[in-house]
Amino acid sequence: MLSRLGSIVALLCGTAFLLTASGLHGLLLPLRGQAEGFSTAALGALGTAWAIGFVAGCFLGPRIVRRAGHVRAFGAFAALGAIIALLSGMWIESVGWIVLRVFTGFIMAGAFMVIESWLNERSTNENRGTVFGIYMMVTYAALTAGQMAVAFGDVSNTILFMTTGILFCLALIPTAVSKAVTPQPLAEVSLDLKGLYANSPVAFVGCVLIGVANGAWGTLGAVYGGEIGISTLQIATMMSLAVLAGAALQLPAGRLSDRIDRRFVIAAAAFGSGLIGLLILLTAPRSGTVVIVMTAVYGAFAYTLYSIIVAHANDHAAPEDFVKVSSGLLFLYGFGTMLGPLAGGVLMERMDAESLFLTTALAHFALGAYTLLRITRRAPVPVEDREAFKTLPSERAATPQAAVLDPRSDTDGETEE
Repeated sequence: MLSRLGSIVALLCGTAFLLTASGLHGLLLPLRGQAEGFSTAALGALGTAWAIGFVAGCFLGPRIVRRAGHVRAFGAFAALGAIIALLSGMWIESVGWIVLRVFTGFIMAGAFMVIESWLNERSTNENRGTVFGIYMMVTYAALTAGQMAVAFGDVSNTILFMTTGILFCLALIPTAVSKAVTPQPLAEVSLDLKGLYANSPVAFVGCVLIGVANGAWGTLGAVYGGEIGISTLQIATMMSLAVLAGAALQLPAGRLSDRIDRRFVIAAAAFGSGLIGLLILLTAPRSGTVVIVMTAVYGAFAYTLYSIIVAHANDHAAPEDFVKVSSGLLFLYGFGTMLGPLAGGVLMERMDAESLFLTTALAHFALGAYTLLRITRRAPVPVEDREAFKTLPSERAATPQAAVLDPRSDTDGETEE
């Protein structure tokens, strides 16, 4: 066990640097764009552009990896990430940033697919749960570190852009010097929308709506913080705590959903997110402490939804279809993240900063209402027939390779040393 876990240390180090760079870059762009006077709609388009690139990367990335190999492909993705980060600091222009953000999403999808397939190849059915858990911890810690790093720099100059570039370069070093055996070529990605809806209408609709809400908040939360006048440190804390609160509540909410109809937990979390968003919209708090507390409660509800939705979908799927269903739901989530930032940006431009939460509340209320409707149309899966709940990183889009790595998958990633 220890020898196998030791073989993935280099991959996890590369992951940590990559996600730290991604977290820093993702928060830096809206803050710098706001300081430069970019429109809120343009800042929202940054999130949409990233989502478009990410979804495209999930489809096209496997071809690049098969042609170049895992090590060279990952090196190219990380190097391009560094180049894009540096170009963003040199070329301060909204349309240019939107174009570059598409490429950032693309290369991040490719890099994640390499890492996740490599981790799966170094795992067995016996230790995949441990590997997956460590990967989740690295994901949350690195994203938080990247977001908090914004508070220790000045968004008005190029230092943070250069720091992002350095982190992307650091990400390729552990993998480049590792002696770990490279995995098999990535499989092509397919999408069966009709089959996904037939398997679970709640999961199908829910992933799109969760993507809308999370995409709007993840892209424009920092813009909201800037418009209401809280400090950069408070903005970074707000964005990080929303993610961490969601991570903390995922497990107890998921365990509850193992015991009762998961759809009741989904509806409760959706209505909880919607009510907190509505409360922020109506009260318009301006105290940094109050805003951080309220958005942390919002994140606790909002970031539990995706994991429970995936668990609900897989309760209805055959074990051999786990990867297919989970991968399809990831793409639906990605499509939602394309729409959310655009809708939120337009509302914030025409109304006020708090209208961001009008976007999220509408999505969450729609999810809650649809889930209650479906409860009356379909019986729940018996408790003894359900898959055990597992946490998932819904604050960033994941790739189909993450579904293969999930311990609920029956794929055995064992390879010979």
